[in-house]
Amino acid sequence: MSITVVGSVALDTIETPFGKITDGLGGSGTHFSVSAGFFTQVNLVGVVGDDFPKEHMAMLKSRRIGLDGLQIAKGKTFRWVGKYDFDLNNAQTLETHLNVFETFKPELPAAYRHPSVLFLANIDPDLQRHVIEQAGKPGFIALDTMNLWINIKKESLAKTIKLVNLVTINEGEARLFAGTPNLVKAAKDIQALGPKTVVIKQGEYGALLFHGDHVFRAPAMPLEQVFDPTGAGDSFAGGLIGYLDRKGQFDDFETLKTGVVCGSVMASFNVEKFSCDRLLEVSVADVQNRFNSFEGLSRFETIVL
Repeated sequence: MSITVVGSVALDTIETPFGKITDGLGGSGTHFSVSAGFFTQVNLVGVVGDDFPKEHMAMLKSRRIGLDGLQIAKGKTFRWVGKYDFDLNNAQTLETHLNVFETFKPELPAAYRHPSVLFLANIDPDLQRHVIEQAGKPGFIALDTMNLWINIKKESLAKTIKLVNLVTINEGEARLFAGTPNLVKAAKDIQALGPKTVVIKQGEYGALLFHGDHVFRAPAMPLEQVFDPTGAGDSFAGGLIGYLDRKGQFDDFETLKTGVVCGSVMASFNVEKFSCDRLLEVSVADVQNRFNSFEGLSRFETIVL
């Protein structure tokens, strides 16, 4: 089993009330891959500039992440500069420098085609379809998106959503896409396009899973230290999709529920330090222990009245 993921690889400069990092490793494809690598083999497709630090490349290779699809282009790596105030749910974008990412056109190596899972991280929906056309016949296709594409390419995004099995999207984006404040209605509208499974990420409040007519809510872990939420949604998707690929089951509601909790586990680690630093520290045993803690958050006795 393996996942082919297509997304951004970036260098982020981020300031929060708890500190600052300059040119830290970031990007949707990066956070997803590091997280999913705890569960399965990941093959990353993206682009970096010739200024991309060698130590980052070595780290990615050491984490069960294939890099044959990572293009190294002449120029500078995609950079994002952002800031968070005490409301860590909302990022302020100060600067965006697409650099080599501006002309990125994903090309899948032959070995990355026909994967058990294709995950389309947050990139232009036109490029997402371009990837699907190259991928052959993946066993399962999932995608993530963002408000930018909903605002400027909604029709193209809807066309892409029709081709996938699962969508991950945050609550603000779900409301924006469906044009409704009600998340249940928003999920049904997205499902009506084709995907049977929709996962709505709610940050510090957890996540909602919609699979056919079934609904499940996963909690978020109450944390004493939250340093940087950047990449939490991508780490969530990595835990979810990584677990599903490990199990080889994508249409079983109970497996999907466990996958959503795995996503919440990985996101809870991601926010505890800047960049991918916290996920690079934790062990498989740490992941297992936190999963066990999640079980205790929502287990309760049955009552008979």
